[in-house]
Amino acid sequence: MAQVTVRINGFSYPVGCKEGQEKHLQAMAQEVERRIERIHALGGHSGEGRLLALAALLMADEIHDLKAEKMSSDTAHQLAQGRQARIENERRTEQLAHLVERAESIAAAMEED
Repeated sequence: MAQVTVRINGFSYPVGCKEGQEKHLQAMAQEVERRIERIHALGGHSGEGRLLALAALLMADEIHDLKAEKMSSDTAHQLAQGRQARIENERRTEQLAHLVERAESIAAAMEED
């Protein structure tokens, strides 16, 4: 296991991660740092714990929005698939009705013989 020291809001935090994930972990720490800078820019100068909690809430809100966007595109895709399935079912129902008519006419012709 690798050990990385990340800096967030001027503080160093040693964090363990899988080998090869060090750069990813540093990038995630930079994302947290960006949220903290945003809070500072809005005039949010409070304790370390509160600052980190606000940064986490900002990130959670962004994740929520991304999930909502993804769900809507997934939902749109599912609706399109549903419409296509309904069209296909209607086509097959018509084919089946035509086959039933043919079978009935063949059966009627055989009864006449």
